[in-house]
Amino acid sequence: MKTVKISLNSIDKVKSFVNDITKFDSDFDLVSGRYVIDAKSIMGIFSLDLSKPIDLNIHAEDSDNIIEVLTPYIVE
Repeated sequence: MKTVKISLNSIDKVKSFVNDITKFDSDFDLVSGRYVIDAKSIMGIFSLDLSKPIDLNIHAEDSDNIIEVLTPYIVE
């Protein structure tokens, strides 16, 4: 499992993030405080506080390819 911080601070970013992440068969979780939701659920994402960065847990063997696709959303 690999964890990165992402920022989804607009509706367009959320929509494009979900479109990008659903291309992969792996499991993804978004963690914000005590809430953990499926990163492929657009309704779940909108239930989180999107004003601050969110942790994305990637449950995949080869996370390098996934991180390359998700680079526009990753914050340091």
